[in-house]
Amino acid sequence: MTEIGEKLKRRKAWRRGHVSEYAAALFLFFKGYRILAIRHRTKLGEIDIIARKGDLAVFVEVKARRGEPEAIDAISFSAQKRIRAASDLWLAGQPDYGRLSQRYDIIAILPGRWPRHFPDAF
Repeated sequence: MTEIGEKLKRRKAWRRGHVSEYAAALFLFFKGYRILAIRHRTKLGEIDIIARKGDLAVFVEVKARRGEPEAIDAISFSAQKRIRAASDLWLAGQPDYGRLSQRYDIIAILPGRWPRHFPDAF
């Protein structure tokens, strides 16, 4: 593939990722979650979505794939560790840190279907 073709492919994937993250955030919003951050970056990594429902802080990884198994399998053990480390940094900065519970979810964005939410996925 040419250099221009590679750039276009990367740009398309980047755009698909952003659209998927915003679709997942909207999905969570309609399920009663308060969206606190989208694409939250820390020195240890990025968290796609940080949401809250009462005293529960939810850290969400969004994957756009053809099927549910591919979306779940796309989150490696090292990615899980990175997300947990980044969430610890975020939690440490919260004034009500002591009373917050935390959960790690996956939202699969699948073509032509509603997003699929997997609570407490890792």
